[in-house]
Amino acid sequence: ITTKAIICELNNSIINGKINKIFEPNKNEILFGIYSMGKNFSLNISIDSNNYRISLTTHTKPNPKNVLNFCMVLRKHLIGSTIRKIYSNDFERVIFIDLDCYNELNDLITKTLVIELMGKHSNIILLNSNKVVIDSLRHLDKFDSSLRDIFPGSTYEAVPCTKFDFYNIKTFDEFYKIINSNLQDFKSLSTILQNSFNGFSKKNTLKILSFLNINDDNSSTEDLKKIYNYLKDFSSVLKNNSTNGLNIQSFETTNSKKDYFTYFDSSIENSNLNINFFIDDFYYNKESCELFKLYRDNLLKLILDYVKRLNDKLSTIKNKIDECSKMDLYKLYGELITSNLYRIQDFNQDSIKLENYYDNNNLIAIPLDKTISPSHNARQYFKKYKKLQNTISVVNKHKELIEKELAYIDSILYEINTANSIEDINSIYAEIEENLSLNSNSSNSVSLNLLNVNTPKKTNLVKSSSMPSEYLIDGYSVLVGKNNKQNDYLTCKLAKNTDIWFHTKDIHGSHVVLRMDNFHDGISKLDISKVKVPDSVLYKCAAIAAYYSKARLSQNVPVDFTYIKYVKKPNGAKPGMVIYTNNKTLYVNPQKPL
Repeated sequence: ITTKAIICELNNSIINGKINKIFEPNKNEILFGIYSMGKNFSLNISIDSNNYRISLTTHTKPNPKNVLNFCMVLRKHLIGSTIRKIYSNDFERVIFIDLDCYNELNDLITKTLVIELMGKHSNIILLNSNKVVIDSLRHLDKFDSSLRDIFPGSTYEAVPCTKFDFYNIKTFDEFYKIINSNLQDFKSLSTILQNSFNGFSKKNTLKILSFLNINDDNSSTEDLKKIYNYLKDFSSVLKNNSTNGLNIQSFETTNSKKDYFTYFDSSIENSNLNINFFIDDFYYNKESCELFKLYRDNLLKLILDYVKRLNDKLSTIKNKIDECSKMDLYKLYGELITSNLYRIQDFNQDSIKLENYYDNNNLIAIPLDKTISPSHNARQYFKKYKKLQNTISVVNKHKELIEKELAYIDSILYEINTANSIEDINSIYAEIEENLSLNSNSSNSVSLNLLNVNTPKKTNLVKSSSMPSEYLIDGYSVLVGKNNKQNDYLTCKLAKNTDIWFHTKDIHGSHVVLRMDNFHDGISKLDISKVKVPDSVLYKCAAIAAYYSKARLSQNVPVDFTYIKYVKKPNGAKPGMVIYTNNKTLYVNPQKPL
């Protein structure tokens, strides 16, 4: 029903239009640039198994660097062609677009673009004037369990259908017989309509029954007449390529997902509603949400894999530190053996007990290698001591670096979990690309490439990621950084020494800056305790800092505040990492700025 309504609108907008551009943004989508009636239109055809549709679109999509094969075929055959006819076989989700174009001999011929919208079996097929397949986006073969052949050179066969076509139902008696014959197999009206007639989905029939105030379990003759007359009026409007009385609404399903249905309301005439653009916006928002989740989950997986590698390294370092804790014992063994060489037999001893003059001459058992002399054993212990002494200084440095890296990654994880858009993910990706080496193996590289499909140029990323959000609190301007790069830019470049800086105490979160330059001249001479800002403003800023932190769901969150002049970024520190002094602490409940 929705597809039929879209075709009606297309016949009123792009008929006789000329195709001047063809793009293939991805393996499931084709975009046609069409010039019609003095306007430029963009027709989007998608055969994605979850988001299949045809509609005009106002949303641009990036093109792949390399032109895909089917796109090249379409450009060869259809650039410059004119759209003569757009139609479907009644309520089938198969759309035919007849196009007038010229062949190599400059003769006018007709080619047909077939769009089959059937879930995972969807396809886009280009036919010549003899209905022979020139090419298709997906090739099908009967030998691969397909019901028909769809590949270059094969004759196009329509999709077989066993259901009734409502357009061919001429009287109520015919309709009643079909419904009555299925009552034994299907108990509900919506299921009978869905399984008996072509083009009716269960969600649409349920919504239509609800619109007509008919119980799904009721099949009285009066209700069936009401349904028949409604569908007859509905189908006649669509058959006449009219959109009068058509309406489309979105709704939330039982699993909290968004969906839509198209219905007919005779009280609506000459509605300004455009079903094409409703469908375009609906699926654009849906795909953006799905793409955002895909980007976020891939980036999260990369980060967590990297954290696992760091934790493995940290575990190895801790084991090495534990081993280094024995170095003083090895030194003691060497000293005791050396001082008692005259008492020790040269060979064939697994251990020896000597007085430990560091422990009131209590006896201590010292393991020996019986294949070498006691003096050799002493040298071995001194060598182990020296080696572990050098090792401990190195591993302690490595441990410190890894712990700093994990602390930084903790802030990245916070950013990912609070990101709301693909742009936020792109900003985080740009940051970690500069500061972390995630792509250490091929599997990570593949995931990074997936993340980077629609990533803008780095110059644009830097600009977009450097602008903090601004709020007005009781006449004061308050700036909030939403990621580490924004925090750096806000604290180290944008804010002035006289501004007041807020951050949750020992908790990852955003930098919040209260702008003071327009309110207090000479405030840099004042001490924190003498600040003239109202307490209510300070508490509101602290509440904002608590909201944009990992403690968002907590209560009584400690928030430090101080002047920007007391906030410093250490040399070599990761983005967003600062140190500060002369601070005071407020305890607040997180609150989102209005």
